Parts: sequence; C-alpha cells; structure tokens
Amino acid sequence: MIQVEHLVKRYGGRTAVDDLTFTLEPGGIYGFLGPNGAGKSTTMNVMTGYIAADGGRVIIDGHDILRNPIAAKSCIGYLPEVPPLYTDMTVREFLLFAAQLKLVPKRDRKEQIEMLLEKLSLSEVSGRLIRNLSKGYRQRVGLAQALVGNPKVLILDEPMVGLDPKQIIEMRELIKSLAGEHTVILSSHILSEVSAVCDHILILSGGKLMASGSPEELQQMMQGKTALTVTVIGEKEQAEAVLAQMEEVTQYHFEAGEEEGSIVIHIETKEDADIRKALSVALAGAGMPILSMSRSERSLEDIFLELTEAGPEVEMEEEAGSEDEMEMEEKPEAGPVSEIGIEEEPETEGGERDGSDL
Repeated sequence: MIQVEHLVKRYGGRTAVDDLTFTLEPGGIYGFLGPNGAGKSTTMNVMTGYIAADGGRVIIDGHDILRNPIAAKSCIGYLPEVPPLYTDMTVREFLLFAAQLKLVPKRDRKEQIEMLLEKLSLSEVSGRLIRNLSKGYRQRVGLAQALVGNPKVLILDEPMVGLDPKQIIEMRELIKSLAGEHTVILSSHILSEVSAVCDHILILSGGKLMASGSPEELQQMMQGKTALTVTVIGEKEQAEAVLAQMEEVTQYHFEAGEEEGSIVIHIETKEDADIRKALSVALAGAGMPILSMSRSERSLEDIFLELTEAGPEVEMEEEAGSEDEMEMEEKPEAGPVSEIGIEEEPETEGGERDGSDL
C-alpha cells in the first residue's frame, strides 16, 4: 500500500529525514513515535506531497507522489497538527466545501457528509460556526475533512494534541474504528498515545528509523537480561549455595533487608529465562522463606528512551527546520464565504447557521 524508499529531506545544512525506508500494509494502524525534531512531521509532509523530498521516493497505492501527484493524493486524507479549518463556515458548509475540492460527485456529497457527521458524532453541531466549537470538536471536524472522499490512507499528525483526557479517549476510539477500512498513520511523541492505538510502531530519532514492529515485537526484540529482586529470611551463604546450582543465573548481589534476619537478593538471568518457580522451590528446600519476589523487565518506555537518546545535534536539526516548516504549515486565511460559491446565511442567535439548504 505505502512504500517509502531512501527518503531524504534537508533544511539548509541539517538533515531532518535521513535515508528512511519502510513499507506499510493495507488496513493497519501505524504509529510514528519519536521525540520532537525526530522527523515525524517532515516525513508525513513529504508523504502527502505537501513538501518535496531531496532524495528517495514515496509510493502510495502504486502511485509515485512526485511523478503522479494527483492519483497519489486522491488516495490520502490528511489531518495536520493544526487543522486548516475555515472558522466562519458551519461544520456542514466546511465539509461540503471539502467534498467539492476533493471532486466527490455532486450526487454523493450530501449522503457522504451526513454519514461522516453521524460517524464522528458531529450531527448536533453541524449547523454551528466552527469558530464557536471546542478544541475536541474542531479535531473531529478536521478528521471528518480527512475522511471526505473515503481515502484509502489517513495521515494524522499529532491528532490528540491539546485534547483533554476524555477527548483523547474518544479520539483513540474513533481512530481504532477506522482500522481495516483505511490504512491509518499517526505521529506522536507521547508513548501512551501510540501504544494505546497502534498495532505497529516505527520509532524515529534524528531522522532515522531506529526500530519497527508491534509493541510486543519491540519488547521482544530489545529484551535483554531479566532481573529478579527476592527478599528472603536466611543467610547469604545459604542463598549462594542455591544460586550456584542454577545455570540460568548470570550474576547476583546481596543487601540487608528491612525485616530482621532478611536479605535482599538482586539476580540477573540469561535472556528469556524465567527462574521464579525453580528458585522458589530451591529456596524453600533450603529453609529460606520468601517474603517477596518481583521481576523487572524492560518496558516499551525503556526501549523508546534507549533508542531515541540524542545529543544537541538533533535539537539543532529541529531548530534549523522549524522556520521552514512553520511557514508551510500556516493556517490558510479564510476568505468570505460568498467567494467560494456558497451563499451566506443570516446568523441565528448565538452566531449559528443551520446550513440546511446545502
């Protein structure tokens, strides 16, 4: 469905995307995860044809975004970090306008817009001016705009930014509901957002792809030694005799426990070894009651931090690229409604129009 091959993008002397290559299969939810300045937004902007790459290519459903941009872009629905909404329109007017721009057949527009209003729970605000909507509703309108024309690919840049906890949960559920019917790509620098929504994660740092896989695969890929912390009643010599018989144990050390007569044993084992059951039996057989046992494994957060550790160079890359990106991502000025072929309606009380004639 989507192929990105040796993608390169530079801002001045800084490389924001550095020889990036990956393939995304249809129907999945993919997450670009990385710190600020990792190259997530730049990659998405190149994939949508919003900015040109300095090297490499992007293939969307068989269409090269550079050589055949119209066919490629017709497959894409895009929600930037700041949705480019025309705030003097009602929700319904804006979505109908988006349908015109995307060349949705006139006979299908009204039915498609009604379906999107219902699907994204926007029906009750469809006649309200966008400027009067909350941040959460504006994000929904932006997502509805991206879905106009039923694109095969949805690209969502930081879709949860600025939302409150309740709105974040609602947006997650909306995105999950799109899987299968659409290939969804979203970016975030917040680990919990990506791991809660995506079934495949691509970790970027310094413009490079550091790792790719499901959350479970990434944990398995990066899993090293397993650490156990065991508190027992007994003497070090007894514990050493037990641990010496266990081949899976690579090293250990002791410290005094808080309870009288107790010791704390910190144990490291070989990769993927789980010795908890055998250790419990062995310690009990040696007359050493176990007060507590905990296993420490590397979490997805640990993996993310390790892969994205960056020095000042990455921060400088972000700074060098930020001015160009900000200029390109400026929100479009909304002209008078009458200029785009939609008649103005008198505002009702509270600054609303029903938009029912459209």
